[in-house]
Amino acid sequence: MKAVVWQGKRDVAVEEVPDPRLQEPTDAIVRITSTGLCGSDLHLYEVLGPFMSEGDIVGHEPMGVVEEVGSGVGDLRPGDRVVVPFNISCGHCYMCDQGLMTQCETTQVTEQGMGARLFGYTKLYGAVPGGQAEYLRVPHADFGPVKVPDGPADDRYLFLSDVLPTGWQAVEYAGVDAGQTLLVLGAGPIGDMATRIALDRGDRVITAESVPERLDRVRAVGAETIDLDAIDVEVGEQVRGMTQGRGADAVIDAVGMEAHGSPATSTVQKLVGLLPDALAEPLMSYVGIDRLAALSTAIDSVRRGGTISLSGVYGGTATPLPMLTLFDKQIQLRMGQANVKRWVPDILPLLTDEDPLGVDTFATHHLPLDDAPAAYRMFQEKKDGAVKVVFRP
Repeated sequence: MKAVVWQGKRDVAVEEVPDPRLQEPTDAIVRITSTGLCGSDLHLYEVLGPFMSEGDIVGHEPMGVVEEVGSGVGDLRPGDRVVVPFNISCGHCYMCDQGLMTQCETTQVTEQGMGARLFGYTKLYGAVPGGQAEYLRVPHADFGPVKVPDGPADDRYLFLSDVLPTGWQAVEYAGVDAGQTLLVLGAGPIGDMATRIALDRGDRVITAESVPERLDRVRAVGAETIDLDAIDVEVGEQVRGMTQGRGADAVIDAVGMEAHGSPATSTVQKLVGLLPDALAEPLMSYVGIDRLAALSTAIDSVRRGGTISLSGVYGGTATPLPMLTLFDKQIQLRMGQANVKRWVPDILPLLTDEDPLGVDTFATHHLPLDDAPAAYRMFQEKKDGAVKVVFRP
């Protein structure tokens, strides 16, 4: 089959690789019909190379049709149309029973001290072959895959794999009530979707971004915006000016380690990427090399007693943190990978012909898998209005 494989920093290729095979009774093989390019994939492309191996199949936002099943997959059958959540979980351990599928005790990568295995996302999360491919082996297919109806185009359901539940959890963790003010930092796929979800719930949403096309998208669905390139004050000051001097009731950081604003840290990240993996891995894990611009902005912009919801990925030890400010302002902080299956029952009723979240038109680009190398460059450089790229293997 064809698959997108990691070759090195800023280097992915489409190659012929062996077809996946059933390995366990609870496995399924899915023929991929659509698969997304995620902002988290850019972390592999740019920053997290020390945790990758040449030839790793990337991607974690797939859907398709079941081709083959093991003997223990329950009522899943060949021909079923399914979305595959990015996190792999068993559905019956203590953590899954708590709705914390990203902490699944059955699939935890204990040798790395990490949570549940993820598709296509570094040795830290199990180095499981990913979904930017023609076929995908799905472990724990007795629980993971989400069956969806035939009929609507893939885009109606594809974003259940990651974008929708990640945006949903970000808003849930923010905990704003209808009419309160939510600041969303970043209008990439997750920030854009979180904006839509919060607006649908009746929240006041201010979204901060610098890319004109992304600002246009969130304005079009009703968000107030802050153009980061057009203000001459800090974001926090701008937000306080829009909220009677208090700040936002909650802030979603949908940016993470890719935030602009810390050239020195960016340089360190690049230098670490040049080191041999044996040296780079501990530096990435334990030395303060994350860029904290977005998190610092969130801390400054949230009101006293407010909440910060982190959905942007951070990959190292980020120091120093302004602990005095966090404590003094009595800020609540929630974060983590999205527990996909926890939120699917809440989201599915919104995936109708009325399309209140705009999923049918959310993708900006639909491309063949062979275009993946160019698509990664386009998305990383924020060119051609790229917000959400969907591959059609």
